[in-house]
Amino acid sequence: MARRGVLLLSGGFDSPVAGHLMARQGLDLIAAHFSLEPITDDAAAMKARTLCGILRIPSLYVVRVGEAFAEVAQKANRRFYFILTKRLMVRLADAIADLEGAEVLVTGENLGQVSSQTVASLRAIDAVAHHPILRPLIGFDKQEIVDRAKLIGTYEVSKGPEICDLLGPPRPSTHARLDQILAEETKLDLPELVSSCLSKLASEKFKANGPPAPLPPRTAG
Repeated sequence: MARRGVLLLSGGFDSPVAGHLMARQGLDLIAAHFSLEPITDDAAAMKARTLCGILRIPSLYVVRVGEAFAEVAQKANRRFYFILTKRLMVRLADAIADLEGAEVLVTGENLGQVSSQTVASLRAIDAVAHHPILRPLIGFDKQEIVDRAKLIGTYEVSKGPEICDLLGPPRPSTHARLDQILAEETKLDLPELVSSCLSKLASEKFKANGPPAPLPPRTAG
């Protein structure tokens, strides 16, 4: 069992629940939040800070990716925007994992909810990762996740519209092949995008008051 992981923490329902489940398994978490600043305000980052307090995660990295994501939307085929930006986030999370000595990445992805969460898309995302990606919610449906968010106390923070789709297309690709994604990435200066985002990296520390609260076991459906 890995001892330390980087949780890709948004302001939505999924990733906080995923983090809680892995923390219950004994995984020490560092959170990484990818903020669309300066395109948006810091409201999502503030939600991430609050979620870290609820989940008792002691460290949060805020990565400002707004300009990088805008460049992806401008230069690459927008049908692949969500997969391309998720691969960029994984690259950045890998770098944070190296800084923190973490062994795995943790995401709130589950099959079929959005375009970047089909089997083909997840395969394309996994291909860029240097650390294993754990997806504890992979077989959960949305209602199960919402119910668990209520149980662990993250529901009120996570509810409401998310802004992660702000730059995305109205009809994203749902079955992108890896060769298509690699072809789109040739239109981008990825080393520069990664370097630029990491140069804006901000680390914050919080007090962690013990392990996460217990959660009733998942019932069979």
